[in-house]
Amino acid sequence: MKEDYYDILGLSKGASQIEIKKAYRKMAIKFHPDKNPDNSEAEAKFKKAAEAYEVLGNEEKRQKYDQFGHGAFDGSQGFGGGGMNMDDIFSQFGDIFGGGFGGRSQEFSGFGGGFGGRQRAKGGNLRIRVSLTLEEVAKGVDKKMKVSRKKKPEDTTFRTCSTCGGSGQVTRVTNTILGRMQTASVCTACAGSGQIIDKKGQGTDAHGLKMVEEAVSIKIPPGVEDGMQLKVSNKGNEPVGDGIPGDLIVLIEVKEHESLQRDGENLHYDLYISYPEAALGASKEIQTVNSKVRIKVEPGAQSGKILRLRNKGLPNLNGYSVGDLLVHINVWTPQTLSKEQKEYFEENLGDSNFEPNPDRMDKSFFEKVKDMFS
Repeated sequence: MKEDYYDILGLSKGASQIEIKKAYRKMAIKFHPDKNPDNSEAEAKFKKAAEAYEVLGNEEKRQKYDQFGHGAFDGSQGFGGGGMNMDDIFSQFGDIFGGGFGGRSQEFSGFGGGFGGRQRAKGGNLRIRVSLTLEEVAKGVDKKMKVSRKKKPEDTTFRTCSTCGGSGQVTRVTNTILGRMQTASVCTACAGSGQIIDKKGQGTDAHGLKMVEEAVSIKIPPGVEDGMQLKVSNKGNEPVGDGIPGDLIVLIEVKEHESLQRDGENLHYDLYISYPEAALGASKEIQTVNSKVRIKVEPGAQSGKILRLRNKGLPNLNGYSVGDLLVHINVWTPQTLSKEQKEYFEENLGDSNFEPNPDRMDKSFFEKVKDMFS
């Protein structure tokens, strides 16, 4: 379960907006990555605080959260357990520090350019596909993938761009009939990075970067769906100079299961039984996503009957619920009969007990499916 947003900021549920801002400001300063280099725990707390403030600092979102908890957003806010990168946080929450992060607030004036003057350059994103079985979707999985990404080797060095002075922008002043007009554009000498190559490392490209193969661990939560995209922050290409690496975008592909069909969190299974089993009842072993289970088919079972096995489906992506397994009964009609079997059916052809006689309790297949999802 996700940690409570109030607990993250150390607040009670009745905290005022001023208290919320103050608590977030304090945590952002304490756990800022430039103050805690190579400290993954501090970075995680920094991101959690930003996520909590994004919701609690907005009265409309806070009201929904107070009423429904994390389920109010169901992943729609773009947070997925650390999915926010530093650019997202800096751009969305700059107002909390007065003048914005781009205005180099007093608290962060010594943080190495992360908030002042130019924006830190960001490397390009990479995209890969990850194929999962339904069993992996049910439990979640850690995948180790080899990714080719551009990185700065140690023998490549950079220096401040003399054209823009490291700002990444060139300012021009022109005289117009309305007076002097000042415009800023990206520095073409350094492509906005604020730095240019001082010494090119061996085997690097024109930007001082080298393609390397690297093993990346990708944590895939239970309940993901085919076509969904996950983001692994800072595992894309590195930028020129001292900027922020891009992200690794992971496209999820879910393989078809040999006997189970997915419908959101629910799973469907077609169970075929014979005429004798339908008439007399039977005990049948069926496949679930994690194991095999035995179910009881009552005597007189009809084709189209649906048995619901609760909590035998897939987990909700946010971990709030688990779907069901719906077992569809299909009575198999034999396609070839022996002489004796044919005679048996001919003898009973006019027997009233073999004549279809549905009542209001024997709903049609479509009515049963409708009931299942109503």
